Amino acid sequence: MILSDNHVHTFFSADSEASIESHLLKAKEKHFTSICFTDHMDYEVFLPENNVEFTFLPDNYFATLRNLQKQYNDLEIRIGVELGLKDSIFSKALSLTKEYPFDFVIGSTHVIDDYDPYYMDYWENFGEKEGIRHYYETTCENVLRGYDFDVYGHIDYVIRYAPTLKKAKKEGKDLESLIEQFMTDNMECIEQILKELIKCGHGIEANSGGYLAGLSHPNPHEKILALYHDLGGEILTIGSDAHDAINLGNAFDKLPALLQQCGFSHYTIFRDRSPVFLPLS
Repeated sequence: MILSDNHVHTFFSADSEASIESHLLKAKEKHFTSICFTDHMDYEVFLPENNVEFTFLPDNYFATLRNLQKQYNDLEIRIGVELGLKDSIFSKALSLTKEYPFDFVIGSTHVIDDYDPYYMDYWENFGEKEGIRHYYETTCENVLRGYDFDVYGHIDYVIRYAPTLKKAKKEGKDLESLIEQFMTDNMECIEQILKELIKCGHGIEANSGGYLAGLSHPNPHEKILALYHDLGGEILTIGSDAHDAINLGNAFDKLPALLQQCGFSHYTIFRDRSPVFLPLS
């Protein structure tokens, strides 16, 4: 059983209004033993709806979570962050992880050349095939740049928002052949990303947000998870990417068998930036 959610967002993230305590109550309801909050720190990224920067005040974040750690002593509350990686914020990102004692740091690619695949202007600017390719190439560049993080988040995040996939989903068509094609077209770069992560001692996550997006797969796809394992990867965290409490631990029941089929017997949580391996069953 998976008893820990390691990718959770609250009102400290610009794209969430969830209270921390709503997540804690849901975690207790699910009989989780721990939870790690990983709110967004995307420097120099602004929500187009209101021009709010995708950052939070670390001192307030730590003070709030430290206080709740004392109140919820029957549930391990760990303090993490999801860093949005891009070339211009390297020094800011390093300063953050050096100054603050996070338990866990997720590195993620959200924005490419100031465009986010979540929004249609990304695809209008790059086109679909080139937009997906550019996303993976930029992710590889981010890995090679030397950022301080523990795992790379939702490596195929870009797939969630591909226009032809969204159109096919809306029309009730089968998505599998499209997903397979997206992977096949970019597998060389994906494999390079995985090799570099393993070489640098970083892990990846199995992000169940893919199920919530209607993909019938985690992010990344199980073929990518299996490749990571076959290449020698061992560090694998599990997170829902929940932005509200109702989605905490979403589809976690699907993951143990799937991950075991990919070759994994354990998953990972982080305490004080150190990996702890827990059995999947």
